[in-house]
Amino acid sequence: MRVGVGVVAGLTLLAVAGPVVFVQARAADHMYTADDVPATPVALVLGARVYDDGTPSQFLRARLDLAVELYGAGSVEVLLVPGDGRPDHNDEPAAMRRYLVEQGVPAEAIIQDSAGFDTYDSCVRADKVYGVGALTVVTQSFHLARAVTTCRAVGVDAVGVGDTTVKSRRATWAKTTLRDQLAAMKTVVDLVTKREPLLGPPDDAVQTALATAQTH
Repeated sequence: MRVGVGVVAGLTLLAVAGPVVFVQARAADHMYTADDVPATPVALVLGARVYDDGTPSQFLRARLDLAVELYGAGSVEVLLVPGDGRPDHNDEPAAMRRYLVEQGVPAEAIIQDSAGFDTYDSCVRADKVYGVGALTVVTQSFHLARAVTTCRAVGVDAVGVGDTTVKSRRATWAKTTLRDQLAAMKTVVDLVTKREPLLGPPDDAVQTALATAQTH
């Protein structure tokens, strides 16, 4: 019985640790700070919780503030903001756009993706719907390796910058870090099975925004 329990425990540990090691290793050479990240045309600012009053949660606000910093430094030209656009999720991309405009980012430099329901969907749609070949992922640092690995695995030349400003919320940070490690298993399954998210027709909004940015 003890041997059987040990085998099960070992397999469970491998199932959790294996995907975490995989995403960390694939992203290791592509994660930077805001000061040293290579310039790319687009920042992919991954969505997170929006409160019922339409304001971004602290975690999402920190991602958006980091994106504003990158935009202001000229490290990116356009911000692609994917998230769940359904009303029962308080239209994450619309809330992100409002906040970014309030922080001084020009509206024409912000592109909403209302069907970026998770990290995998957002990366695939950046490529297949919006035609983005290279980008900078912006999210929390505990999520960054998984996001960068996902984007690179689906064909996008991605680097990433991770926010750490909300580490002061220690309990929430620890909980979400653990949850993200468990989510690495789903990431590997999505990549292996090549799950196709909701796509729809190609959208040239990002390319139009980039062309506008380059004429200013």
